[in-house]
Amino acid sequence: MAKRKERARVLSQESLAPGIYSMWIETGIADEAVPGQFVSLYSKDGARLLPRPISICQLEKGRLRLVYRVAGAGTEEFSAYGAGDGIEVLGPLGNGFPLEEARGKRALLIGGGIGVPPMLETGKALSGEDFAFVMGWRDGNLFLKKDFEAAGALFAATEDGSFGVKGNVLDAVRENGLAADVIFACGPAPMLRAIKAYAKEKGIRAWISMEERMACGVGACLACVCGSKDVDSHSHVHNKRVCKDGPVFAAEEVEI
Repeated sequence: MAKRKERARVLSQESLAPGIYSMWIETGIADEAVPGQFVSLYSKDGARLLPRPISICQLEKGRLRLVYRVAGAGTEEFSAYGAGDGIEVLGPLGNGFPLEEARGKRALLIGGGIGVPPMLETGKALSGEDFAFVMGWRDGNLFLKKDFEAAGALFAATEDGSFGVKGNVLDAVRENGLAADVIFACGPAPMLRAIKAYAKEKGIRAWISMEERMACGVGACLACVCGSKDVDSHSHVHNKRVCKDGPVFAAEEVEI
């Protein structure tokens, strides 16, 4: 599917938790995107040339939802936008989760931190299949909790034990006796590293969406490479470009 840059319109924005915002935007990119992909948003400040990549949380006809964390000047700017504001968007970017791999199988959709949002649309796309959400939050600021509960069975872990299992997402998997044939996951590198090892130990196919600092978002600058099993056709070394070749990879394909 072809990516494109267009001027989108903000439909609404709200704060979900300290530093976490939910923005709905009106854009035709939504009609071409799939779960697991992302878009890049451009600042109105000419001093900030590079766009900010944000994963897609929900997709509806003609509009999409972005749930993001304020991490710098760019996302701080976006958090001040309101209904009617315009915003430059490039997308859809990257590849999504291979949903066909979960059809007719037991799947676990695992998210941690700001890797939680993209798992919501992934679950919605698997409606009617045998899957469960396993989400990890830091504390009691359980952003998107009600959305996940409405979309499927939710199991959770929090670092402080305020909700669900005290610990991490794999603690929640083990303590709830969850089994799976397929895992889709998104989150910080330590979480994905643990999931990769767990999947290998249990003989489970796993696909992981990697979080990396990106610059161009289209695979040209090589700022977001990760180690890989195979040689990259672009750089001719054992690297993969997270923005272009990912962000979703088969777990055994990449080094974390």
